[in-house]
Amino acid sequence: MGMILKLVWFAGGCAAVGLILWSGAGPVFDAIAAAGWGVLAVVLLRGVAVSAAGIAWSFLFPAGLRPSAWTCVLIRFLREGANALLPITQIGGEVIGARVLTLRGAPPSLAAASVIVDVLVQAVTQFLFAAIGLAVLASVREEDAIRGTAAIVIAAAVPALGGFYLAQRPVGQRIIKALLRRVVGEREWLSFGAIDALYARLASIYANRKGVMTAACIHSLVWLFGALEVWAMLAFMGYPSGYPEALVVESLMQAIRGAAFAIPGALGAQEGGLVVLCAIFGVPAGAALAMSLIKRVPDLVFGIPSLVGWQVVEGRALLGLAASAEGGRGR
Repeated sequence: MGMILKLVWFAGGCAAVGLILWSGAGPVFDAIAAAGWGVLAVVLLRGVAVSAAGIAWSFLFPAGLRPSAWTCVLIRFLREGANALLPITQIGGEVIGARVLTLRGAPPSLAAASVIVDVLVQAVTQFLFAAIGLAVLASVREEDAIRGTAAIVIAAAVPALGGFYLAQRPVGQRIIKALLRRVVGEREWLSFGAIDALYARLASIYANRKGVMTAACIHSLVWLFGALEVWAMLAFMGYPSGYPEALVVESLMQAIRGAAFAIPGALGAQEGGLVVLCAIFGVPAGAALAMSLIKRVPDLVFGIPSLVGWQVVEGRALLGLAASAEGGRGR
């Protein structure tokens, strides 16, 4: 599986480079140069958005077991950085985030359950964001082909979201136990304890309806806020547009990224999607590809330090285990 992901990652990178060569490298880099301070604006806007998403995550925890908002924000940056920069699927960063939260003292079942619910809340609000973008597109442009494609992507998300939610409910617990019974047989008790603990944590999180609704509201605002990245880049590159146009591009681009979750960093998918979406509003391919490259700058600015911090945390954990083992032998 690891080799397949690396090959997909490489293929996506080749596709992105191919799009740049197809449109001409000159116009792409000219557009990046024209963006100027717009690059800094995108970095700042992304920093605010990711921080807010981390705060939204913190509201999902039961009050007595809630990590600090600062911890959730830092791990949220790590989740984003891992998804963007590592040759893993775009949900691999969530696994890493849960792992780090466990190393920071959270019970493993709580860490995993909180990330699962956070991903679902984010996916549902992203679906609503895409629907808003599709509605705005229908009101400002007569692009039947684009509307049809976007509608298909959004419609396909409905059963996926429903299935993901049902998998977290008691019916999902029964199905998973039945599958494990077939796979592990006599060793089922080793797995069922962890599964029961996970579902108990999921139930406690969903029982906190105020926290879930607060997280959903914050995530919804984060999606709407994210459209300012597109608005700022178009303005700095000399293609001024209104917020509705930026919302259409951002929302449907994020829908494309979501559909391409198995591609590490959505390489190629993001670039191709922006070329098509920007063309609706008369923005040339070179500028659209420049926008995609600029959108990846915050991934580097925030992602690299986050990944370094992750390695520091893992290193300390290994040193702690080694010290414990040494102490045990000493006794």
